[in-house]
Amino acid sequence: MRFQVLDIVPHSPHPVTGELISVHERLERVVANAVLAERLGFDSYAVGERHAGEFVSSAPTVLLGALANATERILLSTGVTVLSLHDPVRVAEDYATVDQLSGGRLEIVIGKGNEDKHFPLFGLDISKQYEYLTENYELLRALLRGENVSWTGTHHSDLDAVTTFPRPFDGPFRIWHGSATSTAAVDLAARWGDPIFTANALQPRENYLVLIDRYREQLAAHGHDPSVGYVGSGSGGLFLADTDEQAIAQYRPLYEGMAARMRAMHAGDNRVGKATSFATIEEAVAHGPALVGTPERVAAKILDYHKAYRHDVQSVSVNPALPYEQQQEVLTRFAREVAPLVRREATTTLWSPQDPGRARGFTAAAGDLG
Repeated sequence: MRFQVLDIVPHSPHPVTGELISVHERLERVVANAVLAERLGFDSYAVGERHAGEFVSSAPTVLLGALANATERILLSTGVTVLSLHDPVRVAEDYATVDQLSGGRLEIVIGKGNEDKHFPLFGLDISKQYEYLTENYELLRALLRGENVSWTGTHHSDLDAVTTFPRPFDGPFRIWHGSATSTAAVDLAARWGDPIFTANALQPRENYLVLIDRYREQLAAHGHDPSVGYVGSGSGGLFLADTDEQAIAQYRPLYEGMAARMRAMHAGDNRVGKATSFATIEEAVAHGPALVGTPERVAAKILDYHKAYRHDVQSVSVNPALPYEQQQEVLTRFAREVAPLVRREATTTLWSPQDPGRARGFTAAAGDLG
């Protein structure tokens, strides 16, 4: 299995103390954690994109440019690029620039995003979010793969023999499709033979599994080789301690404070995936995707999910409300104590020399982590 660190860069007061670090310090930690993740041997580091709410990830390409400069071998990614919002011409230009700066270490995950408020910010109709996603993806794909592109669509103006610059570093970088609640994303990925990344963050595993299963069924129906159907999985947060009891006790205030805040922000909105399904830390650990406990318990849980998902990459997120030294400690323990246990049981060709879509600038071999 491969491993990724994801930071969607939330920036809200500490749920217990009310403390709020500066935006400058929060963004500095994103870069510092990417450097640490590379040193520890993680395969990928991803940043989110949000344009409403308490986040400071509204400019992911700027962040990725900083990460490209600060790192040398780790893959860079997004979680997710909110493609429904953006002109594909600009997306092609911006992300090809990051690909060039990183020396060919870019892959992105696209989606329509989990925030309703960003559509009116960009003057867009939320009822057409999947239409935007589909058309923007198909145009982006054409622009990255070819030159002198002509295009006629519904939501974008016609193009005549357009070539975007710069070109990607060494051919088009891989695009994953983020999946959380709808069949639209997995169907789009399956149609084109692209991989998917399940959010696996706020709901029971069964909700995500039905979409993963549909993806694999549709991938075969469209005639694609199953070997291209890589699957990534998020998690409901990561926290490690010497005993399960210590982990639960120490993480409870952060998890339950943030869960209550999320539920309050979405009060009256019963749509699946808008707020966590698990109000207590015990529920999140027993029935949800939270990776909280000893390294052994967390490794066992990842492998248990792997039996259902058969995923190739596990993404983990560290709660930014933790003291920064503790964030680093959790990532270090995961790399040294969790990842080796998982790797022994779950293998993949993803990002290996046997993976034809592998980013050309990625130099690590399987088993480097830790």
